[in-house]
Amino acid sequence: MDRPNFAAWTAQRSSGYGGNMTVVDKVPPDMLHLIDSYWYQFPPLNPLWHGILGFVFGVLGFISVVGNGMVIYIFSSTKALRTPSNLLVLNLAVSDFMMMSTLCPMVVINSYYETWILGPLWCDLHAMFGSLFGCGSIWTMVFIALDRYNVIVKGLSAKPLTMKTAFLRIILIWLIALIWTVAPVVGWNRYVPEGNMTACGTDYLNKDWISRSYILVYAIFVYFLPLFMIIYAYWFIVKAVATHEKSMREQAKKMNVASLRSSEASQTSAECKLAKIALMTISLWFMAWTPYLVTNFAGIFGSQKLSPLVTIWCSLFAKANAVYNPIVYGISHPKYRQALQKKFPSLVCGSEPEADTVSQASGVTNVTNDDKQTIA
Repeated sequence: MDRPNFAAWTAQRSSGYGGNMTVVDKVPPDMLHLIDSYWYQFPPLNPLWHGILGFVFGVLGFISVVGNGMVIYIFSSTKALRTPSNLLVLNLAVSDFMMMSTLCPMVVINSYYETWILGPLWCDLHAMFGSLFGCGSIWTMVFIALDRYNVIVKGLSAKPLTMKTAFLRIILIWLIALIWTVAPVVGWNRYVPEGNMTACGTDYLNKDWISRSYILVYAIFVYFLPLFMIIYAYWFIVKAVATHEKSMREQAKKMNVASLRSSEASQTSAECKLAKIALMTISLWFMAWTPYLVTNFAGIFGSQKLSPLVTIWCSLFAKANAVYNPIVYGISHPKYRQALQKKFPSLVCGSEPEADTVSQASGVTNVTNDDKQTIA
């Protein structure tokens, strides 16, 4: 296998020979049966793009492995954080850790050689790992949102989450993810190289309705339904906190006091803080997964606008979600920040987190009658 050579690529592109080359030319013979004829029309990518993509994947992989590894270590080793709800946060960190630790090395290696050199088996495994851990992370985020909804919106009438229920939900998450991961292996769609030939995913260029149906149903159950459930949960969470804050202000007015909180003057209102967290969660979700969804839909409904470079960047955005999650779900947790300060004091920025006023069950806030709440 020839090493990447930018000078050679430039010379080829400036000559007639370079104009006859395609992005498929470097693909090993044992992979050609997986390549859709659509990709034969595209010239090879500039080697600099392969270098940039390999570097970005490597950096994101390192950040994700370190960030999620730290979340796993702290949540596992800190007794105060071993609660049923935090098992979901821990499961999210494990899923993101596994996704980036399995996918990134393969992408970096293939980016160096400018094509998929690991063979059909590893192509299947690469795509399966992406589907399994990606779906696992998505549905874990859903159950985290529903748990916060249960605690904050339902309040005292909510049935508390137990360790047994948390484990059952985690098992359900992985069963859901496993079903969608195995389906292409048994014939409902298939796993193939992406457009630039350095990563693998589902076949969204096959116009067979069996393959199309997988993309459509997968989109419903792994994108639209989870997104709707997260938006639904956070909408009512923000609404419940805003209502509670309003009642507290009205009660303070009746008692002819400025506030029922001693620190309200120096803190942002609870509903504003929670609204920011909700907006961040939904926005990062949308930014991460929507480009890849658009790529898949463009493929099954008409692939005229897809290019090799577009497909791999959309895949990269989806993988980058594994970098956001430890920040949103781990570092935003006050008790996590306290444990982080004890174990890794040099990594903590800003003021020391407040005392133990955050609900273990929600990870963000818990609205109670005595108003002992803090927004992470």
